[in-house]
Amino acid sequence: MTHAEPLVRFSGVQKTYDGEQLVVRALNLDIQRGEFLSLLGPSGSGKTTTLMMLAGFESPTSGDILLNGKQITGTPPHKRNFGMVFQNYALFPHLTVGENVAYPLTVRKVPKAEQAERVKKALDMVRLSGMADRLPTRLSGGQQQRVALARALVFNPQLVLMDEPLGALDKQLREHMQIELKELHRQLGVTFVYVTHDQGEALTMSDRVAVFNEGIIQQLADVESLYETPSNRFVAGFVGDSTVLTGTLQTQGADAGLQLPSGQWLQGVNVNQAPQGAAVEASIRPERIVLHPSGASTGPNAVPATVARAIYYGDHLRLMCDIGPGQAQATVKLPLTRADANPHPQPGAQVQLEFPPISTRIYAL
Repeated sequence: MTHAEPLVRFSGVQKTYDGEQLVVRALNLDIQRGEFLSLLGPSGSGKTTTLMMLAGFESPTSGDILLNGKQITGTPPHKRNFGMVFQNYALFPHLTVGENVAYPLTVRKVPKAEQAERVKKALDMVRLSGMADRLPTRLSGGQQQRVALARALVFNPQLVLMDEPLGALDKQLREHMQIELKELHRQLGVTFVYVTHDQGEALTMSDRVAVFNEGIIQQLADVESLYETPSNRFVAGFVGDSTVLTGTLQTQGADAGLQLPSGQWLQGVNVNQAPQGAAVEASIRPERIVLHPSGASTGPNAVPATVARAIYYGDHLRLMCDIGPGQAQATVKLPLTRADANPHPQPGAQVQLEFPPISTRIYAL
């Protein structure tokens, strides 16, 4: 991203509803022009409240929200000129598709002839050409969501805010709409701010993701960095699958590592600079673990394991492995890309799991 002035800046923003508990605390966030930024987190983490403060439906208890360098904390929603898309579509049932899409233009007193032209363009954009005269109730959920999107884009807003817009759709349609939304964003170059609790959705569409928990951004990064180098235990556990090992932090020379209760030492990355002897967790992505047959020659970062379950997913096989007392089962993903001459490990098989040091990320408890 460029270092030009951001489109939106949250500076020291806090929000409380009861005067005691902070729903959003000390939020500093820059939103760059033209980016697709997702606010990701569990329920109650502060992501929707942040979006509502940006939209103007909620006011910060303290701190500033700037748009193009100007304070907008006191600006009412309709004067912010942002497009909004909600999970429940919020379409007017008694108005046709065309009238729904034209509504923001009518409010802005755009001449009728120009309205017709812009509505047609917006419906073409979301692939609903020729549906202007239908009522929303005659459309599928996916089509209704596209109408809501066309309505949010028709007045050329500088910012489009979306609150779980695909949450009501079935899995296949949701995945299809994710690709369409990302493509639309690429074509238009408008800034999108997208709230979701679905990590896959955030990774699929975003340029950057802000991971929220307990009112604080835990990590703000591009999707690859977020997945490969989570900055703390929460992000490692919330974004993507992880195998987690517990033990104590022990250094050997210049190298940090995890000492398992069995006494075995596994080299890793000491992410939060945990001190020597501290209780720690190591987190590793299941597809980074290398599976070896029992008795095979491996590097020092391998532990013996027993396959407890093998689950077939079509494109990969997921093995649940027991790795010793006091440890959760390790999950290993084996890609299934071709007819494999070797039979896959079955429950009860003895194997060795190798944890590459660069992918073994150690976090203080």
